Amino acid sequence: MCRDIPEDQCREQPQNFVLQCLAQVFSKIGDALADTKIVLPWLLGAVGAPVFLVGFLVPIRDSLALLPQILVGGVIRRFAVRKGFWVAGSIVEGACITLMAVTAAAGFSGVVAGWTIIGLLVVFSVARGVASIAAKDTLGKTVSKGRRGRVSGYAATLSGLVAGGIGLYLVVTPEAARPDWMLYAMIAAAGGSWFIAAAVFALTKEFPGATDGGRGIHDIARDQFKLLIENRALQKFLIARTFLISTALAGPVYVSLAQRTSGQTLDNLGWLIVASGLASAVSASVWGKLSDRSSRLTMALAATVAGALGLAVLATMVFVPELSRHIGFYAVILFVLAIAHAGVRIGRKTHIVDLAPGDQKAEYVALSNTIIGVLLLLLGALVAALLAISFEAVIAVLSTFALLGAATAFFMEDVQT
Repeated sequence: MCRDIPEDQCREQPQNFVLQCLAQVFSKIGDALADTKIVLPWLLGAVGAPVFLVGFLVPIRDSLALLPQILVGGVIRRFAVRKGFWVAGSIVEGACITLMAVTAAAGFSGVVAGWTIIGLLVVFSVARGVASIAAKDTLGKTVSKGRRGRVSGYAATLSGLVAGGIGLYLVVTPEAARPDWMLYAMIAAAGGSWFIAAAVFALTKEFPGATDGGRGIHDIARDQFKLLIENRALQKFLIARTFLISTALAGPVYVSLAQRTSGQTLDNLGWLIVASGLASAVSASVWGKLSDRSSRLTMALAATVAGALGLAVLATMVFVPELSRHIGFYAVILFVLAIAHAGVRIGRKTHIVDLAPGDQKAEYVALSNTIIGVLLLLLGALVAALLAISFEAVIAVLSTFALLGAATAFFMEDVQT
C-alpha cells in the first residue's frame, strides 16, 4: 500500500525498502565502530592528543553535520534524482574515518595526530550533513508513510548486534589477544562500512521528482524563514527537539565519568560498546514500529526515560557512591541512555518526514537541522561551562532538559493520522 508516493515509485518500494535498510545497516555499523561519544575519545587518548580535544568531538560531528543543511536542502531540490548526494557523502565519510585510522597506525602522535583527527572529523561532518538531507528526501520519495520508521529501526537493530559482538570480543578476550592496534583496525573497518553503504544505496531505484530550479542563497533563506514563521507544528517540533539535544550530550559526560574511575583500557571500551550496541539491537525495531504509529509519543516516552535515568544516576552517586567506581555501573547507564536516545532519534526523524508535505520534505529537514545545529553549539558551550563546576551539575541540567522535551513532544501534533 502506497499512501503518499507515485504509483511508478510504489512498484519499486519492496526492493527500495530492502536496499535502504541494508545501506543504513552499514552506515550505522560505521557510526558504532567510530562513535564520537565512545570510540574516538579512546583514539585521541591512544595517540596522546591533548585532552581538551575530546570536548570538540560531539559538537563538531553534530553541529557541522546540521548547520549547512539550510543551503544544501535547496541545492538538492535542483536535482530530480537525489540519491547521488547520499552516495557521494557516504564515500567521503568512509575516507575520513579510514584516514583517522591510518594517521594513528602510521605512528603520528600528540598535537599533530590530534588536530589531524579533528580536521578529518570536520570534513566527515559536512559530508554527513549532505548525506542526511539526501537520505530523508530519498526515503520520502521511495518508501510510503507508515513504513519509514522501520527502515531506521531495522537498520539500528542489525548494526547494534554487530557492534555489540565486537565489543564483546574486547571484553572476553585476554589482553594478549587484543593489542592496541585493534582500535585502529576497528576504526578502519568503520570506514569500510561507509564504502559498502554507498555501493548498496546506489542501487536504489529513484524516479525523478519535482524541482524548484536554480535558487539563490537569499531566496532559499527567505523561503526557509517564511516556512518557520508560518508553520506552528514545525515550531513545536523544533522546541521539543531543542530540549532533546540533551540525550546526545549526556553520553560523553557518562563516558568521562567512566574513564576517570575505571581507566581507558580496551576491555572497558568493550563494555561500553556492548552496552550501546545491545541497546540499539533490543530497542530500535520497537521504536521504529512505535514511531510509525505515533512519532510524538515515541519522542515523549524516550525522553522521559533519559531524564529519569539522569535523576537516578544523581541519586546513586549521592547515596551509593561505591557503585560509581565500577565499569558495570556505567555500562548499564549507557545501555539505558542508548535505548532512550534511539527512541528520540527515530521518533523525531519519522515525525519531520511525515510532517512535511510532498516534495517539501528536504526543506523541512534542512531548516530543522540547521536551527538545531546552532543551538547544539550553544548548549555544548553550556555543558562545557557546567563541567568546570561538576559532573553532577551537568547531569542535573541535561536531565531537566530531557523531561521538558518529553512534555513538549507529548503536546505536538499527531502527524501519523
